[in-house]
Amino acid sequence: MPKPTNLFCYWLLSVFIMIGSCTSTNLQDVRRLNGSSPNFLIILADDLGYGDLGCFGNKIIKTPNLDQLARQGVLYTDCYASAPMCSPSRAGLLTGRVPYRTGIYDWIAPDSLMYLPRNEHTIATLLKEQNYATSLFGKWHLNGSFDPSIQTQPQDHGFDYWYATQYSPDHKDPKGFYRNGKPAEQPEGYSCQIVAHEAANWLKNIRDKGKPFFQFVAFHEPHEPIMSPPALVKQYQKYGIKAEYYANVTNLDNAIGKILKTLEAEGIADNTFVIFTSDNGPAAYTPTGYFNKSHGSAAPLRGYKRHQFEGGIRVPGILRWPKRTKAGTTENTPICNIDFLPTLCHLAGVKLPVDLKIDGTDISPLFVGKEINRPTPLHWHFYDPWGGPQSLLRTDKWILGATWDVGDFHKKGRFYPAEELPIIKKSRLAEFSLYNIRNDLHQDQDIAKQYPEVVRDLSRQLIQLHQDVMQEAPLPQELKTPK
Repeated sequence: MPKPTNLFCYWLLSVFIMIGSCTSTNLQDVRRLNGSSPNFLIILADDLGYGDLGCFGNKIIKTPNLDQLARQGVLYTDCYASAPMCSPSRAGLLTGRVPYRTGIYDWIAPDSLMYLPRNEHTIATLLKEQNYATSLFGKWHLNGSFDPSIQTQPQDHGFDYWYATQYSPDHKDPKGFYRNGKPAEQPEGYSCQIVAHEAANWLKNIRDKGKPFFQFVAFHEPHEPIMSPPALVKQYQKYGIKAEYYANVTNLDNAIGKILKTLEAEGIADNTFVIFTSDNGPAAYTPTGYFNKSHGSAAPLRGYKRHQFEGGIRVPGILRWPKRTKAGTTENTPICNIDFLPTLCHLAGVKLPVDLKIDGTDISPLFVGKEINRPTPLHWHFYDPWGGPQSLLRTDKWILGATWDVGDFHKKGRFYPAEELPIIKKSRLAEFSLYNIRNDLHQDQDIAKQYPEVVRDLSRQLIQLHQDVMQEAPLPQELKTPK
């Protein structure tokens, strides 16, 4: 056999270097496919429970499209929302920051003073600066008004094209959609199918195909009131009052399938990074005999939406990035929706802003089998949980909780920032609880007294993080009216 030439040796060495670099934590050689920057698609469900999908163990509800997405990608067992409520969770997802830093403290009612401040950097604003086409479809819920003279709008946060509602309309023939700042035509049909149609149409006919894109699709389903196609409800009729909810999740799955099929038809699926998750856990409002209420499952977790137990904040998480991540794998490293911004920015080659604190962490090392470096532990703060503590900190196996020392000050139902926020900002952490979440998934045993040294170490961190967040949390008068 002839000896290899110097040229061949050089080529062989280059191949080994290239293979090795593809497993490096900075993913320099897997960011691009065929010379193109990756596209990004975030799909968000509304009030979907951890136990509502087939790929997360549900034996009844049919979710073939999301199950297939999990087989094609990575299923995250320990994926978290940044809050147990919709508006703050969405703020965390888009900004990479603990929601109270952004001035979003609870769900935003129409006419609320809360809205996402103009100075916040979102995934859309940062990617737009990198020449990405950006779009939003579905539920915005980061302001109390679509009047641009009063509060910021999606276009103020980087979205070139948007078709959205401020809040959650009825699922059937939903009202309240705006298109690029103007009231849209009244649609007919079911919300998730309407939103999927608009999102698919943007992918096919509207976006600038010379640019990479970021698309944020935030469905209204399965938020109450539940309304589903009769044909799907009939498939679950033996489950009685739960049939409407089960059909709703299947209808959502069908809508997601349409968007994923559009990626395939457009020939862009292989270069599109897809994340699916939920804004918080399932709603717990299930009075007997009421068909339009939630019947979502947080199994095997404790708590529901608005709870600061796992059932309120741990949510389904699926990530697919063909040819970069290993299909059909499961990852149990804790991640959170605040990690999306630093991760997507890293993959797009965008520098993170330095003027505002970013709490999330780039999780891309997980894609190549490496550990992530999380300088700031995952932490949560919510003033009025219906179950669980008000502040939380999560490490690999420990969850530390703490109550606040301000008592039961919330009395009026909805949140009134002018009255209640000054109280929140003065809060200090009081009683602590501790759970080993690896051994006690349902959080049945508070073991704080058994591990005082762990409580002492983690409480120092949580106290500092709580103080830091409350110091930055803006008062209502600091939310300037847009000009």
